[in-house]
Amino acid sequence: MGRFTQGIFRSLAPFSRDRHSRRLYKFWPAILLAMVVLLTIIAALQYRWTTEVTDAKEFRVGREVESRMIQWHLDLYGEFSAICIALQVGPDSGAHDSWSDYLQRYIKWSRGDQNKNSPINPYRNPDLVENVYVWETSRKVPRLWRLNAQTGTIDSASVRPDLSRALDRLQKHSANLAVALRAWQSADQDRDTNEMSGTASLRSSAITGWQFDESVPLIAHPEVRNSDSTPVDWIVIQFDRKTIRARILPTLVRRYFGGPIGLDFNVAVVATGNPTRIIYSSVAGFGSQDADAYDSVMNLFGPPPESLEGQFWQTIKNSEALESEQWRSFSAPVWFPTIEYGAADSSWMLVVQSRHGPLQAVVGRVRRQNLAISALVLLLLAFNMGIAAVAGFRAQRFADLQMNFVASISHELRTPLSVLHAAAENIKDGVVLRHGNLERYGSLMMSQTRQLMSHVDRILLYASIRSGKTHYNMRVLDVSEIIQRVAIATEELMKESKCTLVQNVAPELPCVWGDLYALCSCLENLITNAVKYSGKHRDVSISAAHCRTADGQDEVRISVKDRGVGIKHSELANIFEPFYRSPAANAAQIHGTGLGLFVAKHVAEAMGGRLSVTSEVGVGSVFTLQLQARHPATMNSQPLDHQRQEVL
Repeated sequence: MGRFTQGIFRSLAPFSRDRHSRRLYKFWPAILLAMVVLLTIIAALQYRWTTEVTDAKEFRVGREVESRMIQWHLDLYGEFSAICIALQVGPDSGAHDSWSDYLQRYIKWSRGDQNKNSPINPYRNPDLVENVYVWETSRKVPRLWRLNAQTGTIDSASVRPDLSRALDRLQKHSANLAVALRAWQSADQDRDTNEMSGTASLRSSAITGWQFDESVPLIAHPEVRNSDSTPVDWIVIQFDRKTIRARILPTLVRRYFGGPIGLDFNVAVVATGNPTRIIYSSVAGFGSQDADAYDSVMNLFGPPPESLEGQFWQTIKNSEALESEQWRSFSAPVWFPTIEYGAADSSWMLVVQSRHGPLQAVVGRVRRQNLAISALVLLLLAFNMGIAAVAGFRAQRFADLQMNFVASISHELRTPLSVLHAAAENIKDGVVLRHGNLERYGSLMMSQTRQLMSHVDRILLYASIRSGKTHYNMRVLDVSEIIQRVAIATEELMKESKCTLVQNVAPELPCVWGDLYALCSCLENLITNAVKYSGKHRDVSISAAHCRTADGQDEVRISVKDRGVGIKHSELANIFEPFYRSPAANAAQIHGTGLGLFVAKHVAEAMGGRLSVTSEVGVGSVFTLQLQARHPATMNSQPLDHQRQEVL
């Protein structure tokens, strides 16, 4: 009854383990799906964060560019307005100041008598001013005077060709102060002098009333000699274009757009119109592109304060910030209105572009780099999660294999031990007395002992392989001797299993290099497996032949063939793994530990060869051990040190 119960438990154990494994494996699809969903959410969030960070970076860089441009503009404004402040010109200053007063102030400023750090005159570049004129348009016949700071005199001057258009324009708008303050407007524009609010308020600033002609360049201011309704005269300040281009603009560009190794941006001052003129460019050729090619464009002089555009600019500037795209094209703070000679007149534009290319392209590259880095991080995360999943799956599978191994090895060890115990007990109790029975019992005990030793040796060899402490006694071996030893060792197994071992060894085979015991153990394991899985056909064949590989090397191939149940194609990749046993073998309750083929493959590779298999379900399997051939001439020519190293 006890043996029957043990047999039932042994037969039910594999099915119990299979049900436990199936319960564990059914959770893996849910886990993998959760990982995929998590990675998808992380990828979406990462893309969103990258886009937001890139947009924020673009806005921050744009605001920085805008701030630099405005600071650059304010310094240029300071350079141009320094002479205006020094002369103390205002709408009503002519009523109590003579031309000599202006001359003395001009002389004092040009000679640097004023403190440069004084808030009245923070800028002083006398070479920026080419000439200071007085254009007396209140006379019936206008006269042009030049304030000469070198000689300290007021000299009569003739109208130069480059000044004629500007002076003619000023003369036409000298009827009174209200008309003079609108001299910058072109004739084809709608003008309504009544829109100007409070002439008295214009008198409160020494800068108000200055008007800019970019074609000369010059600035002009009306001077009231008697009253607002009488004709006015003009103070005209002509700037030196060469000084602006060669010193003023480059200095400001280096100050606000420079970096540790040069300019961070390409900068140009362009006079728009037909044709477009480049007043200054930090890089040759820069400034001739279309407006869309620049990172930011700023109108240097901006709209006049009385215009709707000027009021709108002030409203925008008083708000918290510009919109994200407004920094790309905007007008500078309110400055001198530019004298317009027609609807398509030109104006000075400051254009800026990053030295590394258009800002959008640079930010786009940064965005792509961030996305690439994020994608790489996600791939690494997915790879790590995949490795963790595979490792967990393999660990679970390995645990199942180990449990199967423990159950199998327990059964494999228990069976011979039970037989030995029963045989010894029968001999001790005197049940076996006759000589023939003793001989049969002795053979049985030897067979079970050999099987027990084989299992123990295989486990020990597996342990030594895992620890890397396997040692082999390498020497020249004759293939026929190996096969003969294997045939003798498996003779008892063949008799018990009623199988036939067919040998087919080619004559004059070359020798091989290896460990005799290890190679015999490897082939014995292959023959034992062939017997266990031979099915109805109880014949197993072992053959040896001399072959030449594709690269011209000689080798000896020893094949073990059976006509048994065969191996499924999906299982061929797993049969050489430790502890692995085919589900069909477990279902058929074919005994085994799952270590034999793993040990055999390791032995083949340790001998410098390889072990391969071809199989077809229902037809049989062929395991082939391929070893490198060693001819006597090769062995004799091999250095002793190399032979000794291989033996060790």
